Amino acid sequence: MRCANSAKKRPLLPLRAHKHPILSQRLRTASRALAHVVSPGQALAVAVLGLAGVAAFGITPDTTLDTPFVQNISRPLALPALAPVEPADPRYWIEERVERGDTIGSLLARASIVDPAAVEFLRNDAAARALYQLRPGRRLSMATDDDGRLAALRFLTPAGDLLSFERTSDGFVAKHETPHAETRLTLRAGEIMTTLFAAADAADLPDSVTLALTDIFGGDIDFYHDLRRGDRFAVLFETRYVDGEPVGTGRVVAAEFDNGGKAHRAFLWQRPDGNDAYYNEDGRNSRNAFLRSPMEFSRVTSGFTLARFDPLLHTMRAHTGIDFAAPVGTPIRATADGVVTFAGQQTGYGNMIMLKHDGRYSTVYAHLSRFGAQMHAGTHVRQGETIGYVGQTGWATGPHLHYELRVDGEPRDPMTVALPMATPITDQERPAFAAAIAPLASELAVVRDLPDGQLVAAN
Repeated sequence: MRCANSAKKRPLLPLRAHKHPILSQRLRTASRALAHVVSPGQALAVAVLGLAGVAAFGITPDTTLDTPFVQNISRPLALPALAPVEPADPRYWIEERVERGDTIGSLLARASIVDPAAVEFLRNDAAARALYQLRPGRRLSMATDDDGRLAALRFLTPAGDLLSFERTSDGFVAKHETPHAETRLTLRAGEIMTTLFAAADAADLPDSVTLALTDIFGGDIDFYHDLRRGDRFAVLFETRYVDGEPVGTGRVVAAEFDNGGKAHRAFLWQRPDGNDAYYNEDGRNSRNAFLRSPMEFSRVTSGFTLARFDPLLHTMRAHTGIDFAAPVGTPIRATADGVVTFAGQQTGYGNMIMLKHDGRYSTVYAHLSRFGAQMHAGTHVRQGETIGYVGQTGWATGPHLHYELRVDGEPRDPMTVALPMATPITDQERPAFAAAIAPLASELAVVRDLPDGQLVAAN
């Protein structure tokens, strides 16, 4: 009876289930069988599960899904700019370096080029004379054609331009070009065993950089008397490269000198007013406002004194300056920034220049052979700028420079007077200064703790 009652309830099934006679028949057969082995509740549960399966099977295939909204958007895109591609040079290029004793023939022979016509041209053409001025180590690039002849030759001349020779149907054609130049920073370091210049040579430091080093630290270190064995230095300077070849040395941008265990550091920084100078990490100007000497190399022949026998007047009189002996024509530099107040002749002083400096100071340079360019009243000069040349004019018994330092118009001994320091970094400039020198300080720190004091590196 329970099965009959269940059968009467079949209209409760989804209508689509009755459209499958095989499944309906199997469902009735299974229901009758379960009626004998399960309880009424269990039978009902099984029937519901079965009906659910049939319902799912009947609904899923015909289910209608929502079609997603699709919109076509078309936008024009700008094509990237394509750089023109230069055709590859079909010639074979060879690079050689000039060796001591090289000739045109030996250079070509070392490159396996046998070309008597090219040798004849390079030996006799006026444009090729720069080739004979190349120092050992300079690089040449040579190209050959399919027959092994010289097709082209190019090199950097001592003047700094790029000279090339190209073979044409009518012979060789010379062409001068201004090459692309770039500036790189070079770091070198060394340790003093005998002299500064010996250590600089061992570190392959250019002479101009060595002189700049003595100038930068000249206010803190006496390079004639204070150097000791074991002193170390590191210097970061500009090197100009053309076509991959170093062709010149620029400014020192950072330097460190360890003298007797005390480290002195200096960093090049340009102030907002456009003037640049060297400062230590605390912002103190590395230079005094005045240089002690108006010449790089000289010797004192007569010092400051209030009683000296005058060789011309044969009397005792004051000598209110310092005499520096040097050959005629030796450059004289301004010991501080200033303005020319006088440039001309003045009795016993001969050719003389007087400079007025900030505050209470002025300087006198006498017995000059000639003046520097544009030296006249009102000319502004910078510390270290050449203002004239050693001579023997006026009451001079030999070629020398008479130099005076005056404070409030009164002569003072330039060698002993306390000289003012140059202007330091201001509080407003300090953040920009600290940010600018940070990478330079990191470069110097690379060699600070190295056991070997010599280093050669380039960026």
